[in-house]
Amino acid sequence: IRKNMVEFKLLIETINAILWNDYTLYALLLTGVIFTFWSGFSQYYALTHGVKTIRGDFDKQDDPGAITHFQALSTALSATVGLGNIGGVALAISLGGPGAVFWMWVVGFLGMAIKLTEVSLAMIHRDTSDSDNPSGGPMWVVERNLSNKGPVLKYIGKLIAGVFCIALIVNTITAGNMFQAWNVANLTQSYFGVPTMVTGLILAIVVGAVIIGGIKRIGAVTSKLVPFMLVLYIVACIFVLLINIESIPKMLALIVTSAFSPLESSNAFLGGTAGYAFMYGMQRALFSNEAGQGSSAIAHSAAKTDEPIREGVVAGLEPFIDTIVVCTMSALVILVTGIWNRPGELVADEVSFSQAPESSSWVLSTTAKNVSDLQQGQRVYMIFEGDLNPETGNNLNKVYGTTIKDNQKSVIEWETINASQTPVVKNKSVYLDYVGATLTAAAFDKVLPGLGKWLVTLASWLFAISTMISWSYYGEKGVLFLIGEKGIILYKIAFCALAVLATSGFIETDAELNMFANLGTGFCIIANLPIIWLFGHQAIKEYKVYITKLNRGEFNTNN
Repeated sequence: IRKNMVEFKLLIETINAILWNDYTLYALLLTGVIFTFWSGFSQYYALTHGVKTIRGDFDKQDDPGAITHFQALSTALSATVGLGNIGGVALAISLGGPGAVFWMWVVGFLGMAIKLTEVSLAMIHRDTSDSDNPSGGPMWVVERNLSNKGPVLKYIGKLIAGVFCIALIVNTITAGNMFQAWNVANLTQSYFGVPTMVTGLILAIVVGAVIIGGIKRIGAVTSKLVPFMLVLYIVACIFVLLINIESIPKMLALIVTSAFSPLESSNAFLGGTAGYAFMYGMQRALFSNEAGQGSSAIAHSAAKTDEPIREGVVAGLEPFIDTIVVCTMSALVILVTGIWNRPGELVADEVSFSQAPESSSWVLSTTAKNVSDLQQGQRVYMIFEGDLNPETGNNLNKVYGTTIKDNQKSVIEWETINASQTPVVKNKSVYLDYVGATLTAAAFDKVLPGLGKWLVTLASWLFAISTMISWSYYGEKGVLFLIGEKGIILYKIAFCALAVLATSGFIETDAELNMFANLGTGFCIIANLPIIWLFGHQAIKEYKVYITKLNRGEFNTNN
């Protein structure tokens, strides 16, 4: 079984290499730039008119749709503001360095125009025949545009729509479900010793209880949960930043400079190239705010409004709140506390590598006095000099180990590594393997012991539940489009079961977590970008008409 799992993960890595080539990232950046200029910097109206809309200034009870503008934004935000903002930012910095944050900002700003375009398109072509459960999204956009263009184009339209739905379901399984459950389970285990599968079961039960009720229950839950968790998390971030306020200007400068130049290794940080800062920043921001994926358009399509573009303008707020506000808060907390390039938590007394007989595998042996201070099963790593690491531009790599009991004595059992030359340990430091959200939690704990333990655990649970709830709805709409109502119940059961699978040991490291999350995100982007390019002109045309009417004062408010 283990051999099959290794082969499966190698297959995922190969697919990701295709999905996440440089041209995909350039295409997304280009799309954001084009629609930013084409719309006349629509970000301005998202931050002004969008705010007035979610306050309820334009709400009308008899408008078509099922939920308010605020509930639609909350539902979409509950899918975007999640563990990507806690664990995803930590992954971006630990793998790509501080420069990754700069590229997250770029994606956040350009993503506002992309999000407005794709949501406006979905609103223009949504199906409101069932007023209690409207349907919309890229699959409806492409089908309705090509269904009356002859049999060949109609078939192509169904094919493109079907491909997007499959990509959406893959994204739901990986980024919207497994990534969330894995992060929470590992965080809860590291702090409270709760077995990861217990966390998976609890998440499955809680999420299942909400998603059975459909979009109205989802909207009601997320409209209360999202504001609470955002305020809670941001207030805690501000507390940490105020204590370290003198470090903020230096870290902001480091974010900008390391976005364009390599960053040398420092303690726990292996070092990173500017290219990988760009890649990881783009990936994590796109994973977090979903710009270009087309997924949040499904939630917005349920909004009560007779002006499709109005909801598109509201959607433009998502990347701003998600990436430019919340992700930046997490990033600064990680950077100003120095947790990303911390010194080792343990120092080994003796270190040596030995080669396994007749193989290129190497085994690390260490002795250390304070291993008993660590929890049983705690993952750790050391840094060694070996083969070239393309992600860092140097020859530094990590070897992972786990604390175990051996004859009543705590020791570290190290994994074997493959290297073409004799590995050399850089120093005798042993680092705790803070993966994803646990790194952010450790940053809070460094300022106030216990703050990370309780705040990040609570926030991670709330973020994960809200994200899984909304993503389950997205996947449901993909299943509905593909096979109809008959597949919904089975899908919801499978969705909950996958949360348990993710916490069963199926995913082992942060790199694997990143790999699976990128699979779903990449599939959705590749499927959705052609739809935006083909039909985005419709959204921009309607947007300009709407803004002209708005500036003329043709829309009455409820005030």
